[in-house]
Amino acid sequence: MPADDLFAAAAEERLATRSPLANRLRPQRLDDVVGQPHLLGADGALRRLVAADRLSSVIFWGPPGTGKTTLARLVASASSKEFVQLSAVNASVKDVRDVIATAEQTLGAHGRGTILFLDEVHRFNKAQQDALLPAVESGVLVLIGATTENPFFEVNAPLRSRSTLFRLDPLDDEALFTLLHRGLELEGATAADEALRHLAARASGDGRQALTTLEVAVALAHARATDDIGDTGPDTASVPEGPLVVGLVDAESATDLKALRYGRDEHYDVISAFIKSIRGGDSDAALYWLARMLSAGEDPRFIARRLVIAASEDIGLADPAALPMAIAAAQAVDFVGLPEARINLAHATVHLATSPKSNSAYVGLNRAMEDVQDLPAGEVPPHLRDASYRGAASLGHGRGYRYPHDHSHGWVEQQYLPDEVSEHRYYVPTVRDRPDLPSGRPVPQQSDDGLTKGEHQ
Repeated sequence: MPADDLFAAAAEERLATRSPLANRLRPQRLDDVVGQPHLLGADGALRRLVAADRLSSVIFWGPPGTGKTTLARLVASASSKEFVQLSAVNASVKDVRDVIATAEQTLGAHGRGTILFLDEVHRFNKAQQDALLPAVESGVLVLIGATTENPFFEVNAPLRSRSTLFRLDPLDDEALFTLLHRGLELEGATAADEALRHLAARASGDGRQALTTLEVAVALAHARATDDIGDTGPDTASVPEGPLVVGLVDAESATDLKALRYGRDEHYDVISAFIKSIRGGDSDAALYWLARMLSAGEDPRFIARRLVIAASEDIGLADPAALPMAIAAAQAVDFVGLPEARINLAHATVHLATSPKSNSAYVGLNRAMEDVQDLPAGEVPPHLRDASYRGAASLGHGRGYRYPHDHSHGWVEQQYLPDEVSEHRYYVPTVRDRPDLPSGRPVPQQSDDGLTKGEHQ
């Protein structure tokens, strides 16, 4: 074997053991890729296209560490085409034209197409992206672009229209745990469940980050175990016996962040403190509990749902803008995602905490629900029954109904409740309710301290 080949083989062997864990664990088959079931599942569009070798130009769009580069390489390996990789960070228009020229020669001489994987495609300016268009349009090149930015904003419309967009999602906990277990197996180590949960929570859906911090945690666990053995005396072995165990302290040190205790009890206790702080008008406390939940890896959608509930349960008619604010924050969580969506959650939290409070609609519904459950179901008064169909009038439906719009104030005295509960009152406005919102019929306002005992949990 020539000397150059020997050196190359030795370098490859050394890299196989010394390269980062994420690189050593890079999947060799589509079946080894974790996450992205919507693309790679049995009926996933990407899997079907790759299996048929019918993939045209595509753009992989998703957060870091979700498998964009891995998928590009696997697509190329499953194809009969040549594979060329460029990074938009340092590639020039000349580099692109050189790739196109070589691709044309390969196609003409050998009948083989070329796949160009362009990482960070959003870094290409308009001129660089336009240089790709003729080759992509003619089929000389199959472009696989990868970007963490929204391609509708960062990729030229002509290039985007000639490509299929595949969006990659952040890895969920199940996928991250699978990666972490694979990494532990390769490193010859095990880990405590709490350490794995901490590493997965801090990865924020980024598989590369999860494996990078795991690699650091394994090194820290090895150093700690070696130190512990060395402390027993100079005659003990310097290598720990049995499999290396990564503990929570190693995971915390690897992420440089203390793991917050946040089990099932904490989940309910902290959200309870969060809602009660909003109800009590303490915006500082509400923000603190929000930070606790976000730092512990709580699902932001769960937090958003609780804000939507609080907007009607605790603020209600005292500030009708609170509910649209909470709904907007919930939509922002899905549209923006973490970490930026924490700002939207904080916005809504402070708005709700500083809003005037009224639970009159909530209490009124509860009173009505009690009557529905406890009392006989009353008949709909005849004048309120549906009179729109043929024969309804002969049954007396609608007879005597007084149309409120025919009266100067848009309101007229008539009975809307069944006889069994006609004297019952459900909605009793508080002094904090908007004065311009009618109660439906004249009723005295409830005082600030007039709530029925047990209505607040």
